[in-house]
Amino acid sequence: MESKFDVVVVGAGIVGLSTALAAAKKGKRVAVLDRSARATGASIRNFGFVTITGQQAGEHWARALRSRDIWLQVVEQTGIDVVHRGLLLPARRSEAAQVLHAFHATPMGQACRMVTREEAAQMVPALRTDGVREILYSPHEIRVESVQAIPRIAAWLAERHGVSFQWSTAVHAIEDHCVHTSRGAVQADSIVVCPGDDLSTLFPERIGLYGLKICTLQMLRLAVDGAQVRLGAAVMSDMSLARYEGFDALPEARALARKLDEQERESREAGIHLIVVQSADGSLVVGDSHVYGASQEPFAQTRFDELILDEFDRVFDLPRRKVVQRWVGSYVSASDRTVLVDQPADHIRLVMVTGGTGASTGFALGEQVVAELYS
Repeated sequence: MESKFDVVVVGAGIVGLSTALAAAKKGKRVAVLDRSARATGASIRNFGFVTITGQQAGEHWARALRSRDIWLQVVEQTGIDVVHRGLLLPARRSEAAQVLHAFHATPMGQACRMVTREEAAQMVPALRTDGVREILYSPHEIRVESVQAIPRIAAWLAERHGVSFQWSTAVHAIEDHCVHTSRGAVQADSIVVCPGDDLSTLFPERIGLYGLKICTLQMLRLAVDGAQVRLGAAVMSDMSLARYEGFDALPEARALARKLDEQERESREAGIHLIVVQSADGSLVVGDSHVYGASQEPFAQTRFDELILDEFDRVFDLPRRKVVQRWVGSYVSASDRTVLVDQPADHIRLVMVTGGTGASTGFALGEQVVAELYS
């Protein structure tokens, strides 16, 4: 690898790739360093769901919109498949229906629309509509297969934009403009550290000031024997309306939270809500739970999977579904911010998405970080 670059990015997750793309678009010579041989972290252990509706109002929602636009450019240029688009939010409780109407009346809900049960069933035939009070449709979202998309983006950055990737390269220190790695030193005019949920390797004293936690989540892949299941949109549920900040911050969400605490206390304590998306092979990716602590929980809990599937079965009529894959993911979390951009030096940025929305907001965040470095 060359030893001098305009920009060195540490970390090849979606935030690192987003930053590399933004820097390359500015004509910078960019290197990306990652300790793993390939992407293995949160950027591939997710729904591949670029979520706009429900993001925190204001700057973060704007980041999601901008990131979606960049995603659309990237998938066109890379050939990444958009498996489906849009989001359905069926409300089973009256309190959830009130949240949907309140959200629809906000600026974030203007492009969304309320749909009938018949319209929803055309998009998602397996959706249970009995007892559903209201259904909101958002046109914004797109779904990609992260485990395929992330490596393809890295390859495209190398081939189209000349980004140099050095895999299996641990970065153990940064001194001024020098990045010390397990394969030698690299010089850079600017350095962007995107550590994911690694809070102890680089700049731990600065990271420690923010009181970050690690969120561990559980997810499932379902197959359905003998059924052709088609999702014309992603699906969430009442549980999501009391969790996603764009809904939960609304005054109407307080009554829903109280109702869910009464009816679904165990699931609420496990941080469970429902997202369902589809893969190209027809299987469904379903999740998830959220447990917060100082490190990733190493072992999955069977009970959490059962609770996720209970909520799935309330929303979908797929009695022959079966679990074909299970996994655990983790991301860094903060209670007081959606992103963290710290400045250890004028030419160094420490960048994290602190809430599990890297796929949804990372491209815009990368643009912002690079724009600030070269303003």
